[in-house]
Amino acid sequence: MYLLQSDSNSLLNFLLNYWWLILLLLIVFSGLFTVNQGYVGVITMFGKYRRAARPGLNFKIPFFEQVMKKISVQNRSVEMEFQAVTIDQANVYFKSMLLYSVQNTDEETIKRVAFVFISDRDLMQALTRTIEGSIRAFVATKRQSEILGQRKEIVDYVKDQIDHTLEQWGYHLQDLQINDITFDKAIMDSMSKVVASNNLKAAAENEGQALLITKTKGAEAEGNAIKIAAEAEREAARLRGQGVALFRQEVARGMTEAAEQMKQANLDTNVILFSMWTEAIKNFAEYGKGNVIFLDGSSEGMEKTMKQIQALMIKPAGTQL
Repeated sequence: MYLLQSDSNSLLNFLLNYWWLILLLLIVFSGLFTVNQGYVGVITMFGKYRRAARPGLNFKIPFFEQVMKKISVQNRSVEMEFQAVTIDQANVYFKSMLLYSVQNTDEETIKRVAFVFISDRDLMQALTRTIEGSIRAFVATKRQSEILGQRKEIVDYVKDQIDHTLEQWGYHLQDLQINDITFDKAIMDSMSKVVASNNLKAAAENEGQALLITKTKGAEAEGNAIKIAAEAEREAARLRGQGVALFRQEVARGMTEAAEQMKQANLDTNVILFSMWTEAIKNFAEYGKGNVIFLDGSSEGMEKTMKQIQALMIKPAGTQL
């Protein structure tokens, strides 16, 4: 009990003797503050801009300097939906995404960002209305049929129009994406009908072209086939003619040699004709396939046939076998 009372008295005496040191330490610690990464602190004194505080541990003069706000230098995005009217009085509805950020971390830029607008809500309102106005001005010069194919042109136009304005505010437009463009239901239905009719027309044209190509190719193939067949037939006829000619030459040569030999042996050359006659009858019998051939087998008929063959064997004047 005595020890506790003694310790309490010692602590009280210490506080009474060094109260000024403790107060000084409290004042010093009250001036310490931190700024997170991605932010810049704005320090004011008596309501006037004093300096910018960078990320990390910082110190401000207690009771005099204040951390007015901490400005984010990270990218920020906002979605916007608005309406515009084309030159032919068609309502166009846009859904877009805006990506923006503080231009840089220079002190002058941070000072503009901190004091140009009262709050972030006012900044967003001014930013969205400025972009909406630029897009509406662009759309007002275009027809409804042109809008769907000009997303990139719209974005480029908006950037050119508002980049200078945003720089005066200390911001930079990183990206503007137009995610959706729609029209009134009546216009959408009419556009769908136009697309459907164009598709049917294109399909009919493609089908007609395919049919024309098919018929053309078929005609070319048929013509080529006829041409090839004619060439083959002509070649076959030529070869058959050559074969018959060679056959006749060989027969004539053989008969000539046989006639010369029989003449030298003093034999009657009619034996050759008789042999040809019998050979012909033999071939008719061997190679006939059911065909009926009428021959005069009488002696008169044979004599008549032999005379005809002899007449064929007579060489015209100046002709060589």
